[in-house]
Amino acid sequence: MTPDAVLLRLLRTDPTRPRVTFYDDAPGPTQGERIELSAKVLANWVAKAGNLLQDELDVEPGSTVALRLPGEHWRTLYWALAAWSVGATVVTTDDDADVVVTAEPVDTDGTQVLATLAALARAATVEVPAGAIDEARELATYADQLTPYAEPAGSDVALRTPSGEVSYDDLVVSGTGEAGRRELVTGDVAHVAQAALAAWVDDGSVVLVREADPTRLEDRLTAEGVTVRP
Repeated sequence: MTPDAVLLRLLRTDPTRPRVTFYDDAPGPTQGERIELSAKVLANWVAKAGNLLQDELDVEPGSTVALRLPGEHWRTLYWALAAWSVGATVVTTDDDADVVVTAEPVDTDGTQVLATLAALARAATVEVPAGAIDEARELATYADQLTPYAEPAGSDVALRTPSGEVSYDDLVVSGTGEAGRRELVTGDVAHVAQAALAAWVDDGSVVLVREADPTRLEDRLTAEGVTVRP
């Protein structure tokens, strides 16, 4: 099963049920945010990001998209799904990529998409480098429906990390956990994205907490009805 197929099944099963719940405990202006995404809302973000990637940046099967984002963040999930929707390889290595989606300006030979983590951001809060795309300002202008121009082969690389590569055929692990589970997912970009896909295949949902405050975590997980923890 492909990531596209996983998202489509969520939309058909229950488009309004929460599939991602995010808390931000990181010190700074976003501390205290709580974001909840249904399958419908998640698909909307994926479509807009996917259209930006393929229409504006010519991303296609064989292209590489580096995600320099916090692993435990809702924006990480839709950017990973968007890259996979257009057949690209998501990379978490330090190598240069064709496109770098980053929360902080970086020195790269590729095109930067500067993602502002704040939920209601309408423009970047830092200086946007020349040639970079301000996601907060520009993403909303892209279409809510995505039709990929090409599909990757099953043997194409979907994910490249310092520990190796994962093909599209092996990216989604199905039927391995509690059906309908509410799962706390922690870890880096690659682990969070794959764990979320696995939970969604089992008709579940995920809870992400960025830089979790241990004094609040237990009560929060109880309130959210989390049934599976790392």
